[in-house]
Amino acid sequence: MERKVLVTGADRGLGFALCAGLLKEGWQVFAGQYLPEWYELADLKDQYPESLHIIPLDVSSMKSVKTAVETVKKHTDHLDVLISNAGVNSETIYPTIREPQNYEEMHRLYDVNTLGALRVVEAFLPLMERGQKRLCFISSEAGSIGMAQRTSWFGYCMSKAALNMGVKILFNDLHPAGYTFRVYHPGWVRSYMHGEKNMEATFEPEEAASLALPILLNEQKDEDRLVMVDYEEKEWQW
Repeated sequence: MERKVLVTGADRGLGFALCAGLLKEGWQVFAGQYLPEWYELADLKDQYPESLHIIPLDVSSMKSVKTAVETVKKHTDHLDVLISNAGVNSETIYPTIREPQNYEEMHRLYDVNTLGALRVVEAFLPLMERGQKRLCFISSEAGSIGMAQRTSWFGYCMSKAALNMGVKILFNDLHPAGYTFRVYHPGWVRSYMHGEKNMEATFEPEEAASLALPILLNEQKDEDRLVMVDYEEKEWQW
């Protein structure tokens, strides 16, 4: 039976690389597209015309999320895996509390990074019920309260910590019904989260995806325990 996955934030960076890796492994991929003007997904569609489905998706909009569900339903009656990857950051993260904060921008980060994941799970849950029931969330070491060292980055760090709490609540509710979960820190990826590709980071998206996919897709020894792990399978404190 062909396995089917939804990846949010699939336009570029890690999300795009995850889609490419999944397609190589024979998955049917539903790629959530926020930037229709960006070329990479269209090029990938040329390589996998039958296996890649590009789905317009803005996770900050419930209307967009619900429309995406109806689009996916035209192609399948179930999903096996959902990878909640969509995320944003901005240059406004750097001021310390001794400087003015951009609270409107913090709201935007929270709306995408935290509530966006919740919207997608809520809307796609009926399709997940009929599949493998694997929910994956791309989080960050920035969301670890126990390991926090930064003196700024309020909006981003708080949004990722809130994401982790949201996943824990989902776990409490859905794991007894057969769902398995992954909360994953991919490392420092050369992504576009600030608008331009960050070439100072450690991993190219393709490298990060190749490390991520085995952890996201394979079974783990104790599925009854929710943990946040990184690309080395190291566990991070909440």
